[in-house]
Amino acid sequence: MPIIDILGVPHAYELTPLFSNSDNPVLVFIHGWLLSRNYWKPLVEGLSPDYQCLTYDLRGFGDSQPVAVEAHQKSCSNPQWSKLGEGDSKGYSCYSLAAYAQDLSILLEKLAIKKAWLIGHSLGGSIALWAADLCPEIVKGAICLNSGGGIYIKEEFERFRTAGQQLIQLRPRWLSSLPLIDLLFARMMVARPLARHWGRQRVIDFVRADGEAAIGSLLDTTTEAEVHLLPQLVSRLQQPVYFLAGNKDNVMEPKYVRHLASFHQLFTANGGNVIEIPNCGHLSMIEQPEIVGAKIVKILIEHSSK
Repeated sequence: MPIIDILGVPHAYELTPLFSNSDNPVLVFIHGWLLSRNYWKPLVEGLSPDYQCLTYDLRGFGDSQPVAVEAHQKSCSNPQWSKLGEGDSKGYSCYSLAAYAQDLSILLEKLAIKKAWLIGHSLGGSIALWAADLCPEIVKGAICLNSGGGIYIKEEFERFRTAGQQLIQLRPRWLSSLPLIDLLFARMMVARPLARHWGRQRVIDFVRADGEAAIGSLLDTTTEAEVHLLPQLVSRLQQPVYFLAGNKDNVMEPKYVRHLASFHQLFTANGGNVIEIPNCGHLSMIEQPEIVGAKIVKILIEHSSK
């Protein structure tokens, strides 16, 4: 497992071999909250023969764990977000969307990736949008899975933030050893139960996530200001941006996906940049990988000559 240092924090990543001399962009996959790079494996397996694929663990999740308090504090006090736009970078911590986008830009630079499409799930979709704004010369487009928003409803967000904090603070380390706990996690937020090994993976990532990162990313990405910034961000992106929504997603309902998508120039009266995935909840990349993979390829081919 390769490791690369980003602002003092080791980041785990995997980059597939380049099998051809084609001019195809690198596909960069960004996972969601309390997950890891592992959930992209079904898509990478199908796409890697034609596209080089990069997966990595976000700061504080999966194998990208802070190893020293001093280095972690240094990375949090050393933001480099001047290109994000006037006023956008004020007051952000190292777990904001802006900070995660900066991490990604450094990763792309260190791996010498010159042309990329970003594919992000849930929180990762929002990070993809910020990174597309930060690195327009590298990022040629973005595809957001189960990701939307832009509407701030105070009571709902307050309940969500409180529940999320309690979830993180109360998780015991022995949770992963409980009998049948993987069956419970295999049924959460999906239209149909996942294969049991995905339940086990979700338990592992849930328990392993760094507490500060888990709470920090939850709180810093769901403030009223941050939520209201997303539509502004989408409206100024010049790259193509697509949104894939699970038609049975109860976490990010399709109506909220369409709302955010409507601020992009590709959105028409028929929502041309929104694609609903049938029989799908909040984890489209492992619930319907064949359909999602086919949609991604279709989008990439459509914009390959533009």
